[in-house]
Amino acid sequence: ALSPRRYRDNTIKGVHLTMKKYCFTDETMEVDGHILHRIKALIDIPHPDVKAGDLGGWIEREENLAHEDGAWVFDNARVYDNGWVLGNAWVSGNALVYDNARVYDDAWVNDRARVYGSAQVRGNAWAYGNVHIYDRARVYDGARACGSAQVFGRAHVYGDAQVFDNAWVYDNAWIYDNAWVYGCGEVFGNARAYGFARVFDNAWIYDNAWVYGKARVHGDTKIFGKIMVK
Repeated sequence: ALSPRRYRDNTIKGVHLTMKKYCFTDETMEVDGHILHRIKALIDIPHPDVKAGDLGGWIEREENLAHEDGAWVFDNARVYDNGWVLGNAWVSGNALVYDNARVYDDAWVNDRARVYGSAQVRGNAWAYGNVHIYDRARVYDGARACGSAQVFGRAHVYGDAQVFDNAWVYDNAWIYDNAWVYGCGEVFGNARAYGFARVFDNAWIYDNAWVYGKARVHGDTKIFGKIMVK
């Protein structure tokens, strides 16, 4: 079996240079008016341990899944519209990637996670459970977004941060370092949570508030304005 190699799709003096790692099967399905095709590996792809002949998930067209590196769509996962999976990223389970969303580097989107709008999941980030990541939100580096959490607007979740349960992070909020937002916690506006901060229960952090260090904000606490809590 061939090992994956860099994919080039170009024409030089009439010669089409292409190394494809998958093809479409005859299986199709319709999602929101888009016709998707199940893919099949043409070569071994060692990074996700895909063998030539293995069936993958569903994509609308080849622009949805790069032929280079180890990117792959597994199971019943669907990538369509202008969604794009590349690098060594994986999309699996029943996950959806669509609109103009990007999943790349070594990111993993699994279960019933949805990534859409112009959102990005990249680096070593994981998105799983029933999480929704959308608008222009970014989840990256080693961050985890899971459960029924929502990350949207222009929010950034990165580093080793975690957003889970029914937490919401949105607007221009940033969650990073080892901060966690969970329960029904919300961080929004231009707020920041970082260090080893924990925001949980029904707590809200918003406006220009910063929560950092080993701060614990919980219950029905509301922190807002230009305040820093350590």
